[in-house]
Amino acid sequence: MTTAFDVPADSLISAVSKELKENDKINAPAWTLFVKTGVHKERRPEDPDWWYVRTAALLRRVYVDGPVGISRLQTKYGGNKDRGTNPEKFRKGSGSIIRTALQQLEDAGYVQQTEEGRIVTPAGQSYLDKKSAELVKDIPELSKY
Repeated sequence: MTTAFDVPADSLISAVSKELKENDKINAPAWTLFVKTGVHKERRPEDPDWWYVRTAALLRRVYVDGPVGISRLQTKYGGNKDRGTNPEKFRKGSGSIIRTALQQLEDAGYVQQTEEGRIVTPAGQSYLDKKSAELVKDIPELSKY
C-alpha cells in the first residue's frame, strides 16, 4: 500500500493544498495578507494561497514526525536571519501561523492533540495515504511503488 513516505513531498503538498482550499473548515485568517512567516523573513509570502500550502505541509510534517509540538515545528520552519554585517543567526518560524493552522486541522478532523504533542488521526492518515496513491497513479516514474 502506498503511503505519504512513498511520494515526493512537494507533489503531495501541492495536491493536498488544492483540496484543503475547498475544505470549509480550513480558511486563511484575515491577517495572512500582511504577516511574515517568521522574523527571519524580510517580506510576506508572494503566493496568495500560501496558507493552504503551509497547512498541507504541516499535516504532512505531523504525519512524518509523529507526536510533535509547536516549538519543534517552529524550528522546522525557521531560517537564518540576515543581520547586516553581523553573521547570520537562526531564528524560529512564526508560532501563531503554526498554531492556527494546526487548530484548523484539528477542526477538520485530520490532527488531534495528545500529551506528547499533535498526531495525525486515522482519518488524516487515510486522507494522506489516498492522496499518495492517486499521485503514484499519475506519475509514471513512481509506478514501482
